[in-house]
Amino acid sequence: MNNTSNNKHNIILRKENKNEGSEKLGRICEVQKNSYKIRFFEEEIPAKLKGSFFEGDADELPLVGDYVTFAYNPYGDSTILSVCERTSLLSRPDQAKTGVTQYMVANADYAFIVTSLNEDYSYNRIARYVSVALQGDVTPVVILTKSDLCDDVDRYVSEVQRISDKAYVHALSALYETGMEALDTYLVSGKTICFMGSSGAGKSTLINALSGRELMKTGEVRRSDSTGKHTTTYRRLIELENGVTLIDTPGMREIGIANNEEGVNETFSDIAELESMCRFSNCKHETEPGCAILAAIESGELSEKRYMLYKNLNAENERNYAKKKEISKWIKAEKKAGRRKR
Repeated sequence: MNNTSNNKHNIILRKENKNEGSEKLGRICEVQKNSYKIRFFEEEIPAKLKGSFFEGDADELPLVGDYVTFAYNPYGDSTILSVCERTSLLSRPDQAKTGVTQYMVANADYAFIVTSLNEDYSYNRIARYVSVALQGDVTPVVILTKSDLCDDVDRYVSEVQRISDKAYVHALSALYETGMEALDTYLVSGKTICFMGSSGAGKSTLINALSGRELMKTGEVRRSDSTGKHTTTYRRLIELENGVTLIDTPGMREIGIANNEEGVNETFSDIAELESMCRFSNCKHETEPGCAILAAIESGELSEKRYMLYKNLNAENERNYAKKKEISKWIKAEKKAGRRKR
């Protein structure tokens, strides 16, 4: 991935003098409804949006991780003026609103997909996270936590590695600090790491272990289903002393797919390649002669479980994308009608 834009912003932030002029460059470190906090040197400055933001689309609003220009106000809320060009964007369909896109994090280099090796583990969910990361131009890194509670770690690592050759996989125990050294390759000054996963998966414990201090609260996990309380309720950006930036996100038990064809195809690039080898271009991979998918399943080259997951994710992507287009069309019509009334 090209991180030139991120590096440029970091250099500007280091050089900028707080006493020169009123327009500054900072990074969004927290978003709660219409209230924002901007990381500016060692300060976290409260800010509001410039009025023109409300006339644009949702994906133009500032997100945690965005670099923004703002009018500095030392006596109250500063004003966010513009959002700088993004190098990456993580998004998903908002399940509560069906089809509406929820924009989550901007300018992340790595997505740490955190899953614990207990009842929280889900092959299906990990594949979804990997697809979302790849769609957003973020490198997926699957972190299998609580390895001390698992008797067959290698089996799970091997299974997750087969999800995609674009994802890295590591198993560790943050509590006992075993396997942590494998993450050193990602902890490079200037890099931004977004943490994603279910509640109770161990995101907060891992962040505390990486930072060397207790930055995040950790919650207990219910024995009945191995799920935890939401210790993180909003997205938050944390800067470590070594120059690495971490972004924590609320736990997501489910993650949908919409407008994510590229991410799904990247995740399952081997299946997409097999499809191109079928005798017929419109092959449905059911009973057709010369079907490369059926041949790969029969020979054991491709597992039927993995192919069905690919097929289901593509079908879900098409359904949710169709809903998203209908909702977007309705929103644009409403905005147009509102402008006419004015």
